[in-house]
Amino acid sequence: MYKVCLTVCSVLFCFGAMAQTNNFIPSVPMGAGGAINIAVSTPDEADGDAYFAEAEKTQKRGELNQALTLFGKAAFEYNSAGQYTSYGTALLKLSNVHLLLSHYNEAAQVILNVALKNYSRIGHRGGQMDSYYQLGKVYYASNKLTESLWFYTQQGIIARQLRNNPAYIDSMMGIIQVKIKKKEYNLALKDVSKAELFARTNKVSQYNTQFKNTRSLLKEKVNAKK
Repeated sequence: MYKVCLTVCSVLFCFGAMAQTNNFIPSVPMGAGGAINIAVSTPDEADGDAYFAEAEKTQKRGELNQALTLFGKAAFEYNSAGQYTSYGTALLKLSNVHLLLSHYNEAAQVILNVALKNYSRIGHRGGQMDSYYQLGKVYYASNKLTESLWFYTQQGIIARQLRNNPAYIDSMMGIIQVKIKKKEYNLALKDVSKAELFARTNKVSQYNTQFKNTRSLLKEKVNAKK
């Protein structure tokens, strides 16, 4: 596993070696008005797609170390091809595999030092929102609950700005999980009610089972404290 981590780190540091002003983000050739102009598929992009597809298959088989390497290669190829949205997606996947392997520091650093800067540079608010959600999960798993709460909150702010109701509910549920872990059960119950009301008002139904299960869990925990 140590060797795999070194391999992935070397991929990320290759990005930095190409940068002029940042250790992790390479300089980007910009078109008129700051637009990134990609006209045709390139060999690097095709390689990125192939690595990405294989990484997803490998992850589904439970071969996480290999998936880690493949997502890293996909990210490198997308970056080389100037496909910065796909680059960001591969970085999010890379971070998530680190999370599955309990590499909490690596999972956070991929987002903080690479993905967020990439999305900020290309003005991709949805990517920034997804990055904050990922950081909320990473810090929750590593028991850094203050940080987790902050990132889930930031995700929710952007979700409201983008009018992305499911993403906003995801942020609310993340905050609820943090409060449960902090044993703030009554506050969490209030948040479940708010989330249910928001979902019902906006006709979002896919969270109903999750709301029901979370409410049942919280009632059990409240009763156990009495």
